[in-house]
Formats: sequence, C-alpha cells, structure tokens
Amino acid sequence: MSIHYQVDGEGYPIVILHGWTLDHQAMLHALEPVFEKRSGWKRIYVDLPGMGRSEAPQSIQNSNDMLDTILDFLDELIPNEPFIVCGYSYGALLARGIAYFRRNLVRGLLLFAPLIIAEHDKRDVPDQQILRKDPTLMSRLSPEDAAEFESSTVLQGEREWERFRDEISIPAKHADEVFLAKVRQNGYGFTFDIDDISPPFEYPALIITGRQDHIVGFRDAWRILDKYPRATFAVLDMAGHNLQIERPEIFEALVHDWLERLESCFRSCQNVVNVEFEWNVSG
Repeated sequence: MSIHYQVDGEGYPIVILHGWTLDHQAMLHALEPVFEKRSGWKRIYVDLPGMGRSEAPQSIQNSNDMLDTILDFLDELIPNEPFIVCGYSYGALLARGIAYFRRNLVRGLLLFAPLIIAEHDKRDVPDQQILRKDPTLMSRLSPEDAAEFESSTVLQGEREWERFRDEISIPAKHADEVFLAKVRQNGYGFTFDIDDISPPFEYPALIITGRQDHIVGFRDAWRILDKYPRATFAVLDMAGHNLQIERPEIFEALVHDWLERLESCFRSCQNVVNVEFEWNVSG
C-alpha cells in the first residue's frame, strides 16, 4: 500500500499523526509555528490509511490493523531509530499504541485532544457549550457549514472558522468514508489493553485537553496520567476538541515547554542521537 507523508527539517525524528478523517495539514498548521523557532527536529507528517492521500487497503479491517500498518511503515522509514510521537484525537490513540509496541525506541509523547475510550457512550464528556458566539459569521455560512462548525466549536470567530474550514472540514470531505465506516464497525478501539504498561512510560510527555471538549472530554485522559510520570497535563478553558485552533498561543507555549524538556533529557541521557538543538526566541 502507499502511505503519503511529508518530511520537514532535519534532526531527531518526530512522527506526527492527525485525527479521524483528517490529513497531515491539520498537524502541519498546528505545529509548524513552533518548529519555525526551533532547529534539530525532523518532522514526519503522516496521512493515515484511507485519509488524505494515503490508500485505503482492504487488509485494514480495524484499528489493530491500522496500528500494525503504521508500525510497519515506521520500521521501514526509520528502522531501529529512536523517535518521538505526536498524535491528535484518533492519532493520539495510535501514538499510544506505537509507544506500547516500540517503547524501546519512543523517547517522548505528545497527545492533544486524545481519544482515550473508543466507545462514545462510555466516555466521560461535558455537555456541549459555545462560549463565544458570532451570529454575523454564522449567518454568512451555508447551512451545512454552519451546522458542522457549530457541532464542534467552542469559540466562533473568523480566525477559528477559517482554520476549521481548511484544517478540519475540507480534509474530512476527502476521506474514504466507506473504508472508515468499516474500521469503526469492526473495531475502532484496540483489542488489547493499551494502558497495561509496566514500567510506566519514563520519557517527557505532554497531554493537552479542552475543558469544553464534548467529543472526547478531559477526565478520561486524566485517569491515565499515572502511566506517564514525566507528563505535563493541561486542561484548557475556552477550548473544545479543536483546542489547537481555539487556543493556539497557549498550545504552542506548552509544546515549546515539552520540546525543552525533551532536549534537556537528550543532553543528559546516554544512548541517544547526538543532535544540536536551537530555539530562536525572537522568531
């Protein structure tokens, strides 16, 4: 099968996985403002199977198969090379799966708006809220666009709509709906206990959640925190499932802090790739 990916920069590999139905553009727009100010990182933006420009092979029947495909892809792309993993929503579920099976190689983890529990009716989520409304904007949108935007947004505004349209709405329309429906029906979650890890994941991690995220919530992510003793855990007010769009400044600040912790760990730990890191504070 063919997996589409984009590599930016040079240095320590960071594998970046988007959410369900999306493509790598969502992650590119979220993270590149951070990496524009830093060097020493090779960003590997992946289109998951059946999404973006990646094929939807019949061999993938469920999320177990999806994870196996990504693991095989990484084994070919960066064989036996330590790396970092970043995942958004469903991509965060896969990122945890990668850390589970490649814990000898994974040296850091970033999860934002993470999918923790696959079955929606078993998630602990808050009621949907819209904290900032923009009736003028909403009146200009088509009924379809307005309904889609309103279904997942906490903050309505021109900036939020433009990013939602370009990073969420448009990519979702290009996903293979038949393929993804099959995966959801056959097993959206894993058949193994992803949290059965001993000892806990010992490298710097970052978990960012939205206080008003009514899709995956924030409480379920808090319950796995003991599995990541070096994790910073953040719950952002005025943020839903698209927290990187609604609170970009604090999102980027938290990612910078996570990278600083990783770089400090790499400098002090043995048996890691020797990479020169630089952060241009002025941008």
